[in-house]
Amino acid sequence: MKHKVKSLFAMILVCAVALCVGMAAAQSYPTKTVRLIIPFPPGGSNDIVGRFIATKLTERLGKQVVVDNRGGAGGVIGTEAAAKSEPDGYTLLIISSAYAINTSLYKLSYDPVKAFAPIAKLGTGPNVLAVYPGVPVNSVKELIALAKEKPGQLNFASAGVGSFQHLGSELFKSLTGADIGIVQFKGGGPAMIDVIGGHTQAALGSLIQFMPHIKSGKVKALGTGGAKRSVSLPDVPTIAEAGVAGYEANNWWGVLAPAGTPRPIIDRLYKEISAILSSPETQKLFGDQGAEVDKMTPAEFGPYIVVETAKWGKVIKEANIKAE
Repeated sequence: MKHKVKSLFAMILVCAVALCVGMAAAQSYPTKTVRLIIPFPPGGSNDIVGRFIATKLTERLGKQVVVDNRGGAGGVIGTEAAAKSEPDGYTLLIISSAYAINTSLYKLSYDPVKAFAPIAKLGTGPNVLAVYPGVPVNSVKELIALAKEKPGQLNFASAGVGSFQHLGSELFKSLTGADIGIVQFKGGGPAMIDVIGGHTQAALGSLIQFMPHIKSGKVKALGTGGAKRSVSLPDVPTIAEAGVAGYEANNWWGVLAPAGTPRPIIDRLYKEISAILSSPETQKLFGDQGAEVDKMTPAEFGPYIVVETAKWGKVIKEANIKAE
């Protein structure tokens, strides 16, 4: 009996020491530069959201938060780098729907549920059907008609196999029967640049990524993928409204830390990110770009990722999508 009591006391002591160490770390955190890994090249929606959060976290934490773009394998390479990092709060990871999608596409070296600690969901936004201005169409119906008139001659630019852009394009093709090719790029930024240059005719990419180029006239928006019209593009119909019944595709973004990061540090980061997301400046920026702030606590964000993983896993299985 005495031995059991001593063992229990020892366990309580270890937990108490760990809690004190964690609290002490949180009180002094951060004492050096924080790295924010964005697992895609510059120019995509992850990069846009991540760089904004990095700038605002730098202001609130009092230490530089530097962006580290680690593109490749649909976001897997950068995510693997984050999973292998020390769980001390000095490496964070921006994720999007690609994180949930990759579980069904790749043989991962990390467990997507156990390898990370959720910090916060940041926002959500629809995709947009954007075309190069030289393409002779001004509506979704006209694009579908042109694709059927010239089968195999039009192409969608995609951020990579299994990406949000890829699945959104596959969904469009399956619902319309349009014979449109899909050209895979290493990220949303390179895909968008190809459409702006007129080398690829169209893309179904995140609205937050394409919005500046829609406003400047470098691409034309034919429809958005949300359940309702975007407040930033009120004259552009949803793709479903434009004749593709059942079409809906929304991307989302969030922040994770390696599993084992002290809970007080997770709580501190959530507190600062929550304040950033609550500011009128952030809400206006997201809104102007066709997205919206969508806050979730660490306790809410974890289960959300699990649900998203199951949803996209079903889509990938039914479409028989394979990673290259």
